[in-house]
Amino acid sequence: MPVYEYLCNDCGPFTDMRPMAECDEPQECPNCATEAPRVILTAPHFACMPAETRKAHATNERSRHAPMTLDQYKSTKHGAGCSCCSTSKKSARLVTKTRSGAKGFPTARPWMISH
Repeated sequence: MPVYEYLCNDCGPFTDMRPMAECDEPQECPNCATEAPRVILTAPHFACMPAETRKAHATNERSRHAPMTLDQYKSTKHGAGCSCCSTSKKSARLVTKTRSGAKGFPTARPWMISH
């Protein structure tokens, strides 16, 4: 069952666990026993959400209010082979050729036969 928030005029806010069918009905205050309407005081929790989705929500929320500057973007580490921020060039592959013109790559996969 979900937990709902209620606001008593005399005692202040309190929470109660109720069935979803009764979500809009007022709840009796545990201190003074007067009827208190349901209110939304805090944001919903994302505890049951998958980690990837929570991370995406956090990234979207952060980027909406404070986008990264160019210096911050350049300082982030991207994965191996990222062409946007790597400054070193990839070394050329070692290629050998026979007299017949067949190419060979001796360091790549020595167990394979060249075509």
